[in-house]
Amino acid sequence: MRKIAIVSEHASPIAQAGGVDSGGQNVYVAQVARRLAAMGMQVDVFTRLDNPYLPAEMEWDEKLRIVHVPAGPARSLPKEALLPYMGDFSAYMDRYFARSEGYDLIHANFFMSAMAALPVARRAGIPLAVTFHALGRVRRQHQAQADMFPDARFDIEDDIVRRADRIIAECPQDKKDLIDLYHADPSRISMIPCGFDDHEMWPMDRAAVRAALGWDPDAFYLLQLGRMVPRKGVDNVIRALARLRRNGTVDARLCIVGGETGDPMDAATPELVRLRDIARDEGVLDFVDFTGRKARHQLRRYYCAADVFVTTPWYEPFGITPVEAMACSRPVVGADTGGIRYTVVDGETGFLVPPREPAQLAAKLDVLARDPALAARMGAAGLRRARKLFTWDSVGMQLARTFEELAGHAGVPIPAREVPEGQALRA
Repeated sequence: MRKIAIVSEHASPIAQAGGVDSGGQNVYVAQVARRLAAMGMQVDVFTRLDNPYLPAEMEWDEKLRIVHVPAGPARSLPKEALLPYMGDFSAYMDRYFARSEGYDLIHANFFMSAMAALPVARRAGIPLAVTFHALGRVRRQHQAQADMFPDARFDIEDDIVRRADRIIAECPQDKKDLIDLYHADPSRISMIPCGFDDHEMWPMDRAAVRAALGWDPDAFYLLQLGRMVPRKGVDNVIRALARLRRNGTVDARLCIVGGETGDPMDAATPELVRLRDIARDEGVLDFVDFTGRKARHQLRRYYCAADVFVTTPWYEPFGITPVEAMACSRPVVGADTGGIRYTVVDGETGFLVPPREPAQLAAKLDVLARDPALAARMGAAGLRRARKLFTWDSVGMQLARTFEELAGHAGVPIPAREVPEGQALRA
């Protein structure tokens, strides 16, 4: 396999994570592209032009190029507003493919990317692999009227599931949802998780990084890090903090990292305004540190400075941040849903709790606050699990093997091969 097109219409690998539409998918696309390029493949990432000052093409790394596709206005738009421009996206890819030396496979990320890429793949006679990252029917179950995508998304996803050569599920729940809600053929699903970069995330001395961040050396710190949108359940963590402090025995603090900008007071992130109001109403505003968005190279310090990483979204297709926290040897208390249910081993690497249940979350946090030795054991177990199962090198090898198989059987869908847990396929 010589050349791969990765399509990620709204999530550019060069965007800084932490905003409303910039998070795990951006990290996934960047890391997968880098790993495949490092294996010797030419990788072109097609993503929508959302800034008029960006070049049409940019060499991002050796054998790795980003192609900015003109589809819709060249400015940032919510991903829910992009569906009308997917025809233009697809047409541009068609023209680009026609004047290129050809590709062996397309890997589409998100349903709109797959929608744009499917006709291109068929005309080029090459396989299409799809990672959905989120499924419309699952999103609608959890977000109801807050889901701004039209119902047309369901039919589009049904068509993609029927026609894609391979679907990459990110966790067992993702695979089950594809089968139960979309009647996907299990033989054409490969389960390959997300990962962490072991050159980016590793344990550091907690006292030293706390001093660097100006944190109280003796307080019990919770960390919430990621996109600032309601479904991430950050309000639930604030309410749990309030309960933890009200019992009078734990000096608990919460650090919230994320936002559209580096200014935590910037109204560009409405969710931060809402969360600040909740913290004020709960009487814990003085104990919550809103940092705004931070660069990737700064995140390890926050993971390592915290006593526990907390993430309680309503639903989560995978969730990269819990794995990164585990890679920094921190226990994770997460929502018992989606990918978190797969990455966090309840009672071993942390705890699983129901989403939107601050009392139950507070109870588990109290256990860790009172038993630092248990927290340390869970952090160490999480580190072992992350290194065994969830490195991007392992993810890249599994994807490469899957793509090699597809490219070798172009036009003939072949059954997926199950990978024993923790065993990376070798390219």
